[in-house]
Amino acid sequence: MLVAGLSSQAAMAKEWKEIRIATEGTYKPFSYIANGKLTGFDVDIANALCEKMKAKCNIVSQEWDGMIPGLMSGKYDAIVASMSITPERQKKIDFTDKYYATPARFIATKDSDIQETTPASLKGVTVGVQGSTSQATYLEDNFKDTDVKMYKTVDDANMDLANGRIDLVFSDAAILSDWMKSPEGACCKFVGGDVRDEKYFGVGKGVGVRKSDADLRDQFNAAIKAIIADGTFDRINKKYFDFSIK
Repeated sequence: MLVAGLSSQAAMAKEWKEIRIATEGTYKPFSYIANGKLTGFDVDIANALCEKMKAKCNIVSQEWDGMIPGLMSGKYDAIVASMSITPERQKKIDFTDKYYATPARFIATKDSDIQETTPASLKGVTVGVQGSTSQATYLEDNFKDTDVKMYKTVDDANMDLANGRIDLVFSDAAILSDWMKSPEGACCKFVGGDVRDEKYFGVGKGVGVRKSDADLRDQFNAAIKAIIADGTFDRINKKYFDFSIK
């Protein structure tokens, strides 16, 4: 009876031969436009997952503010955009297991005398952060005496830091590390230590799906396990980072 029940459930599960996936497109090195095409770590991961699932992927760019609303309205089927698995987001959508995890960090210009990054030490300091992100919520909740300035993208915040318009930028460590390798980012350095808080940043980054699509979530989970087991994840990791973000 149990076997028959499982067979019946499997028969009712959607095949998902074509999957529409949203990523941001302005979040280098995770997703960005190069030679007119979407590329980056998240894009490569999405394609690798779809290959394991034997599904055709259609990856589109979506502004961050509209990412979850677009998923919920059926504009696409999944989000592969370095989205942190947080309790707040889990109220609206479902997530796969994590496919990577990195801490948040602060950066400043190399001539800055800022060393500590506690709420008390950053009183009156101006910190740039991308709006509608976990990092933005973290600053708003915990740095009440800090001047938090919201930006549309991390790149916009970084350029204001490089040009002396703000004192710090707060974002994902991998994003900031990649930018500081560029000519524009050579101005800057990490300050303070890793920032990890599951309330805001969750347990890592996962693929977002609608709560009604548990079958799609489960297929993504199986594919995540597969690309980790066969070395695909590590190959993609090494293409973009000189350290493991698993």
